[in-house]
Parts: sequence; structure tokens; C-alpha cells
Amino acid sequence: MIRYTLFDTVIGWAGLAWSDRGLVAVHLPHPDPETACRSFLRKHPGAAETPPTPAIQKAIADIRALLAGGRPDLLDVEIDIGRVPEFNARVYEIARAIPPGETLTYGEIAVRLGDKLLARNVGQALGANPWPIVVPCHRVTAAGGKLGGFSAPGGVDTKVRLLTIEGAAVVQPPPARPPAAQADLFG
Repeated sequence: MIRYTLFDTVIGWAGLAWSDRGLVAVHLPHPDPETACRSFLRKHPGAAETPPTPAIQKAIADIRALLAGGRPDLLDVEIDIGRVPEFNARVYEIARAIPPGETLTYGEIAVRLGDKLLARNVGQALGANPWPIVVPCHRVTAAGGKLGGFSAPGGVDTKVRLLTIEGAAVVQPPPARPPAAQADLFG
């Protein structure tokens, strides 16, 4: 049985789902609890809202602290790693070891896995990460100081926000050109 709880943070309402084997999913913050709940239940239909266990209460406290600029590493949060493919589990293990405020590139993780050509696969694994923040995929960037993608709600803007909260050096992407400016370039 999958159980879940929603909780408020300094950047919105987040959610955690868990089973008897550990954390099943982390849902990144939304502006209000109703939207967070609808979004959460779309991904986890049939999950039962229940009060958090002591381990989940500690995870909530640590996530709140991290999102408020604290430095908990969340390594003691037990995740149900058996729910993901072996390659993804290896990527998540490396990503979990990245301290708050620091980053690795997709390529650096690929090299740690034994083959620099696995960088794209690393990105795909991180895009499927069911435990954002606990498995800090936002701390993985592209080569050359670029941010790379982020599949969570808010996309790269959320990634920048999380990295900024943690005090990581962030290279902001250039603002998108308005459609009129683009037309002038090609017109």
C-alpha cells in the first residue's frame, strides 16, 4: 500500500509517498495544497493520505530545512530503490552523494559509471527520478557550466531556484527573445 502526505515549505506545498520499503516518490512544491494534491494523485492514484511516520516526519523536516537554505544531505532518507532499473539506481546513488551547494555534470557521473559516453543515459535516468530533492537531480548540470534540463514542474526555473537556495554557483540561461525580436532576426 502506498501512503502519502502533503506538507508546506517556504516555496510551496510538497508531497511524499512511501511504502513499507521506503520512500516511493517526492513531489516538488506547488503554490497551494489543492493543486499539489491533484498533481500528486495523478501520478499516484489510489495512494492513501495518512499521517507521516517518524521517518517521514524527519524527511519532511530535512526537506523543509533544505528549501529554507539549510544543509541537510537527506542521505538518511530511505528510498524504495527496488522500483527503478539498476542503471538508474547507480546514477541516483552518485547523485545522492552530491552535497548541497555543489554540482556534478552528466558527463562526470557517466565517467564515475565507467563510460563517458553514458552522459545522455545519465540525463534520461535523472529525468525519470521519482525522488527529486532527496535524489538531488537538480545538482546535475550540463557541460560548460550550462544548466541542462529539469523535468520537474517549472523546468529549468525550478532547478535554478533550488540551486540558488543551496548557494550553488549558477549560470543563468539568457532570457528568451520575444517573438517580435525573433522575427526581426529571420525576417
